[in-house]
Amino acid sequence: MPKLPDLVDGLIVVAKAECPTCVLIEPLLHTLAQSGQTLTVVQQDDAAFATGLAGLVHDTTLAHSYQLDIEFVPTLIRVQGGREVARTYGWHRGDWQQISGLPDLGADLPEMRPGCGSKTLEPGIAEALAIRFGNTGLAARQVELGDAEDAIEACFDRGWTDGLPVVPPTAERVLRMLQGTTRRPDEVLGLVPPDLASCTVEKVAINAVMAGCKPEYFPIVLASVEAALIDEFGMHGVLCTTMFAGPVVIVNGPLARAVGLNSGVNALGQGHRANASIGRALQLVIRNVGGGRPGGVDRATLGTPGKYSFCFAEAENSVWEPLSVQRGFAPQASTVTLFAGEGVQGVVDQKSRTPESLARSFALCLRAVDHPKLAQAGDALLVVSPDHSRVFIEAGWSKARLLQELETLLMLNGDELVVGAGGIAEGVPAALAGQQVPKFRKGGLLIVRAGGNAGLFSAIIAGWAASGATGSTPVTKEIAV
Repeated sequence: MPKLPDLVDGLIVVAKAECPTCVLIEPLLHTLAQSGQTLTVVQQDDAAFATGLAGLVHDTTLAHSYQLDIEFVPTLIRVQGGREVARTYGWHRGDWQQISGLPDLGADLPEMRPGCGSKTLEPGIAEALAIRFGNTGLAARQVELGDAEDAIEACFDRGWTDGLPVVPPTAERVLRMLQGTTRRPDEVLGLVPPDLASCTVEKVAINAVMAGCKPEYFPIVLASVEAALIDEFGMHGVLCTTMFAGPVVIVNGPLARAVGLNSGVNALGQGHRANASIGRALQLVIRNVGGGRPGGVDRATLGTPGKYSFCFAEAENSVWEPLSVQRGFAPQASTVTLFAGEGVQGVVDQKSRTPESLARSFALCLRAVDHPKLAQAGDALLVVSPDHSRVFIEAGWSKARLLQELETLLMLNGDELVVGAGGIAEGVPAALAGQQVPKFRKGGLLIVRAGGNAGLFSAIIAGWAASGATGSTPVTKEIAV
């Protein structure tokens, strides 16, 4: 079989028989061969195509196409002086005439036809070629498994899982994940606690593969990791506290809708790959890169199932400002907000038909965050369902109006909160007796809209906000593709 020569003066055409445009220009190849120029035809799918040409190369391994960096077929390349001087892809009569030097080439063909994707870019093939030719850009240590080892069990044995099976992160899968972003694999995002290990885009991709993410989720995963590394979020404290907290990921904007993040029925539950795998990827990064493992630095007394994964999108509408806008971002921005959240506390009010009544229900339930006698000890995320939000929207209440009302209702009588009041030893310091005490610190109550369109139920996610430098503050990060 002829081999593709070094780049010598002449023409190279790369094509495949399954491409209609390649079939359209096949007769022109004989014209090019008879023009006295050196012509090499690289045929990708080894079918009966351009038979009879002396310079035909059946590129069954796609090595030649890969080395020529072919993205589309047909591609026409002119080589002069041992280097490429011109290239075009698809069929464009003017380009082919100019590059070939034949002014009448294809005069009887349509002026333009689009080409097809090169076989080198097909899923699986692109990654295999990159690995074969050492063009991966990957720097992570390769772990060799024994012939008798099961890859999934090997991940368990090495402590890389959260207790559930993970997808083995082969080089091919990691390369495919990296196609979800334009960022370099070696870009450093920061230091992941508790070990303060350097975290690159590649390392996040490895864990995103293990979590079951698709490449299109990857920008959200990267933004979530970056948000977790912001000092104010206090990921180290969230990890090592004996409280129940773990990072809750709330996604806003067009990208949430584009990747299919659930904001509707069962938004805080199971069943949606994007929600489950994005939140899980963040947790695996903390575990596998930062070393944050239960029983080690992770000292939660009870923990919460949300520490496997806790991610959902806000059900945005044209009336209530989304969380991202409330936090200072443009309406069309895609963002992630991280909240150090605990479990889900249901709010059941199926009788309130006025915003005043429903706001009082919310406030009464919010008083139970951490303990009804504690104030400013924790934050809260109030998830308002569409049926409940409709009560406020139809009465003309904005989300900001509801927040203002709740803050007023949650000014508490210090006499009822102090240690010993009500016969309960838990409580706030006696110095707060006789004062009005806000339940939450300033900015400590967030409101999002999510859930199915039937059911007069909302939810409260308590947040960890211990006093002093050890607490966590919600953070928002814009998603960069």
